[in-house]
Amino acid sequence: MTTKKIPMRQCLGCREMFPKRELIRVVRSPEGEIALDFKGKAPGRGAYLCKNPACLKKARKSRAIARAFACKVPEAVYDALEAQMEAQNGQ
Repeated sequence: MTTKKIPMRQCLGCREMFPKRELIRVVRSPEGEIALDFKGKAPGRGAYLCKNPACLKKARKSRAIARAFACKVPEAVYDALEAQMEAQNGQ
């Protein structure tokens, strides 16, 4: 019996490795729009964050999302990501 390999990804905030399913995917769509992808299926370039809002704050401070996507990320996008994350964690 073979065990299935679990894909691992690194959180942009704390820089720790986690199984892909435990992280929230931040995606830059082909149109350049940035959003949280809780299902992990949205098309575009992905970067990953823990479900911990502190990691989003760290990633925001270090501009890790902007570096991952090689584009400037407006402050409004960070605010929207924070609101989305809080809403998701509240469920």
